[in-house]
Amino acid sequence: MTNPVLGPRALNRALLERQLLLNPSASRSPLETIEWLVGMQSQAPGAPYLGLWTRLDGFSFGELETLMTERQVTRMVLMRGTVHLVSAADALLLRPLVQPMLDRTFRQNAFARAVSGVERDEVVAVGRELLGRAALGPAELRRELGARWPEVDPGALVNALRLWAPLVQVPPRGLWSRGGGPRYATVEDWLGRPMESGSPAAALEAVVLRYLAAFGPATVADVQKWCGLTGLREVVDRLRPGLRTFRDEGGRELYDVPGAPLPDPATPVPARLVADFDNLLLSHADRARVLDDAYRTRVMGVNGVVRGTILVDGFVGGIWGIERTGKGDRASATLTVSPFVPLSADDGEALEAQGARLLTASDPSAAVRAVRIGPPAP
Repeated sequence: MTNPVLGPRALNRALLERQLLLNPSASRSPLETIEWLVGMQSQAPGAPYLGLWTRLDGFSFGELETLMTERQVTRMVLMRGTVHLVSAADALLLRPLVQPMLDRTFRQNAFARAVSGVERDEVVAVGRELLGRAALGPAELRRELGARWPEVDPGALVNALRLWAPLVQVPPRGLWSRGGGPRYATVEDWLGRPMESGSPAAALEAVVLRYLAAFGPATVADVQKWCGLTGLREVVDRLRPGLRTFRDEGGRELYDVPGAPLPDPATPVPARLVADFDNLLLSHADRARVLDDAYRTRVMGVNGVVRGTILVDGFVGGIWGIERTGKGDRASATLTVSPFVPLSADDGEALEAQGARLLTASDPSAAVRAVRIGPPAP
């Protein structure tokens, strides 16, 4: 039997439904949502707050701050070698699984040569001892590690430690209300539990299934793009008897978990704000299901920056950002939308209303809050 073909609109609606962007949830908790999404990209510490706000009706920024200070969620280097916000359970599960990718990342970095003369196990052991006494920032780690290996670039030692050891960034880093520079602890010390030690193969299969549930239907290349690991064809082949299979219009095989939603491609999608660094845009080798390649450089800039985007008919149709000026009774926050395509009156009204609600949630103390929607960019 020939696998059914799913076009870009079918894949788009499936992705938005599973990402809670077609119908934001009124029942999921922030913690449940973070686990459902298998973590949220957090290169920009505030991005997960915006990402949860777009997905959950009634979400309060303080809810996520509480989860962070109570150590129910944490921020650490995981998928694709980038910082993600994950639940405590997923931090302990995912970090060992992505270590092969982090090792590859280390070998590809310029600083690898600088630390070629030191023993990895010794660096990790010294780092663990230092961080077991207190959380330390990069400058403190450079000083301590540099004293132990004076002949080695201390910055390279810190970068190596971040990839070799399971470090988390502890609050106030990542808090919306105050924030701060990065300070590190080991995940085991911070959470008070050891990392998962069960079957890596079984754990990886479970994670692939979770990815398909939240991002599928997807190709093997998509799964690998999301996590940064390679060699996942064998994992998917083992799972294949229990999966649904489709093909895209290019003939590539797509995999999916049974029972996952596949909305009608004609399902209407109101214009919607999507957070910066959102995994909606970063988790497929082929982004055509949500992002036209013609707009890619406008959304994904230098140094890995991923702008906040707007969805128009479900696809990226512009960018947005918030500019903040002044303090106290002179503080202002302006959310500016820069569309790539003409907006209908309904889309413009929807974005203006969302922007106003978001500013109320994100900048409650601002004396002046405004939403501006510009003309379509040429």
